[in-house]
Amino acid sequence: MIRNDLRNIAIIAHVDHGKTTLVDQMLKQAGAFRENQVVEERVMDSGDIERERGITILAKNTSVHYKGVKINIVDTPGHADFSGEVERILKMVDGVVLLVDAAEGPMPQTRFVLQKALEFGHKIIIAVNKIDRPDARLNEIGDEVLELLLNLDATDEQLDSPIVYCSGRAGTASMSPNAEGTDLTPLFEQILEHIPAPQVDTDGPTQMLVSSIDYNDYVGRIGIGRIERGSMKVGQQVTVCDYHGTTQPYNAKVVTLYTIEELERKPVDEATAGEIVCFSGIENVTIGETLCDPNTVEPLPFVKISEPTVEMTFSVNDSPFAGREGKFVTSRHLRERLFRELLKDVSLRVNETDTTDSFRVCGRGEMHLSILIENLRREGYEFQVGAPKALFREIDGKTCEPVERMIADVPQDAVGAIMEKMGNRKGELVSMNPKGADRMRLEFLIPARGLFGYRTEFLTDTKGEGVLSSVFHSYQPYKGDISKRTTGSLIAFETGEAVGYGLFNAQERGPLFIGPGTQVYEGMVIGENPRGDDMAVNVCKKKQLTNMRASGSDDALRLIPPRQMSIEAALEFISDDELLEITPKSVRIRKKILSNTERLKKVKGGKK
Repeated sequence: MIRNDLRNIAIIAHVDHGKTTLVDQMLKQAGAFRENQVVEERVMDSGDIERERGITILAKNTSVHYKGVKINIVDTPGHADFSGEVERILKMVDGVVLLVDAAEGPMPQTRFVLQKALEFGHKIIIAVNKIDRPDARLNEIGDEVLELLLNLDATDEQLDSPIVYCSGRAGTASMSPNAEGTDLTPLFEQILEHIPAPQVDTDGPTQMLVSSIDYNDYVGRIGIGRIERGSMKVGQQVTVCDYHGTTQPYNAKVVTLYTIEELERKPVDEATAGEIVCFSGIENVTIGETLCDPNTVEPLPFVKISEPTVEMTFSVNDSPFAGREGKFVTSRHLRERLFRELLKDVSLRVNETDTTDSFRVCGRGEMHLSILIENLRREGYEFQVGAPKALFREIDGKTCEPVERMIADVPQDAVGAIMEKMGNRKGELVSMNPKGADRMRLEFLIPARGLFGYRTEFLTDTKGEGVLSSVFHSYQPYKGDISKRTTGSLIAFETGEAVGYGLFNAQERGPLFIGPGTQVYEGMVIGENPRGDDMAVNVCKKKQLTNMRASGSDDALRLIPPRQMSIEAALEFISDDELLEITPKSVRIRKKILSNTERLKKVKGGKK
């Protein structure tokens, strides 16, 4: 049976190419909001961190109705670190809308998500977005996308994909680059015409693959997926099984069933094949499992998610300030929370270590893990993490490391500085093309560890005008040692409260991370030393009060404002002998060995 009343699509693109803004306009024009309803921008970015940073982190479902057809839409993240979200939801849809920025063109993540869609054999609609940008290159973008499709071995049918020219912010679409549309009708028409309606067996035994997991305090865990065969009813008995046989099949009951109507979940008694639904009542269900009719247990294969490339050690906080600010501080709390995250994040790995208070957490990149850290601290967890490390692999007897494809759009006068830094970090130049009158696009293949700590330097080298993006390329033989950091750390000499006088003397040594009134402890990193070695400074030192007067002794102390370190900046900064202490209120950098004398003994012993 062909369900002509239904279309299932995903919107995929590189970060910041306008997916969520376009979904806003699709919902608006399909009548999802009342005339007088106040609607936030990027209504699909519902998480606090998503709204603060302006990025999509989790794939989310919505739907619109157009000409009597229900279009289920999945909005996906564009950042490479969250590409696991894109990989798993492609199983739910029959086609994709590939968004490409009219000025930037195809970027690394565009290539990655398009490759995954082609592997599934999905139909593609190419949407050139932001056509109202002053630097838009409408006549060239189509050729660039076609070239990308040819590079990725697309079929003849996929090479004939229609191109729609959109402005997500204005809510317009047109089939011609020279004519601006009035609304999104051309895009909706292409979805109905080009994306195939689901071909399903509505009378067969129930079969549904779980592609996503949500959680609600009232009903517990909620599974989301597409019914592949038959129908599903409230109260129905099902068998939960796994294609790879990692879990034993067990029977369960579907307690509630919802379809996705615009921005809400609508309770239904029954749903048929082809529809994307949410269900609750099965407490232990996880991503990749199949719900089957108990008499016909046939698990569906689940897409193999790409492996993580970066690892970090999460451990219990053991600093002198441990337990002061956090609500959950023990290893049991941390272990429970990390393993709970595994249930909804398919590209994360958590492994036990030799000690009971440390865990190896592997993810797709620094940002993937920093978002996890941010979520944990907001929930009241207190812990510490080590410096990120690349995950090496043994392939054909050789040690191999993850290599990233990095693209940098930079002003022409910054090209020399970028080339020099990339050379030091074992980067290999792949292509170099002019972009506009005064900018260059550089493409490198660089080891993942070569990018650790580079983004801050990149912004400095390009005076804040550069755009950097990277995506995993392949595993290649180990490229040799890379020096991570050329600067040292300024370390607090004693425990106490930082005062203006001590900070004034310390700031001559290098930029500081703390201001007056900050509580510090021995071994805590309070600044950066431009010289290569670590230096202990006393920021708690107060001015000695005497009855002697001298000219200039009572001048006001001028303090340079401290550098505020975000979690990402701190992760980029820390070296292998340092840890990042995370609490709900503070982010502190510290040495693994807190005692200054013990640390000096170890350094001297290492030199011998």
